[in-house]
Amino acid sequence: MNLGLSESLKTAFPNVVPRIRPLANIPAAGFMLNPEWVAGFAAAECCFFVNIFKSPTHKLKEGVQLEFNITQHNRDELLMKSIIEFFGCGNIQRYNNACVYRVTNVPNLTEKIIPVFKKYPIYGEKSKDYFDFCKVLEMIALKKHLTREGLEQIRKIKTGMNTGRSRKTLSA
Repeated sequence: MNLGLSESLKTAFPNVVPRIRPLANIPAAGFMLNPEWVAGFAAAECCFFVNIFKSPTHKLKEGVQLEFNITQHNRDELLMKSIIEFFGCGNIQRYNNACVYRVTNVPNLTEKIIPVFKKYPIYGEKSKDYFDFCKVLEMIALKKHLTREGLEQIRKIKTGMNTGRSRKTLSA
């Protein structure tokens, strides 16, 4: 939706004129976002992601990386920069017409991201992914990801997160 109409929709509806969306109106530098707004925005737009990757340097030949991210159209880059200011960590990466706010550093996740959502909870379906993400983050803190059993437990949690959760719901 943020990327505009697909070619098939443009063909099916040739008389539709897309509306130009304005840039987000972000106040001057130094303005702090409201934490309750950030929690609501995150509930709609963020992703708590667990990546299990192949790694010849790890004892189990696999590693675990956690990521909190928010993706928006690049016209909202000022908003993304204000989110960096709000959390005091992370970076922005640009892909085509999108910008992605990313935090992968475990101490930043533990000390800056998670405390915000403990104090200002995420509600709805996204809260389930948040709680699963916190479980994995705790397992990493306890170094359980360095054992075969812990890695398999993380793999099971990961399978049920995000789109995996919606697939489980549909098949139930």
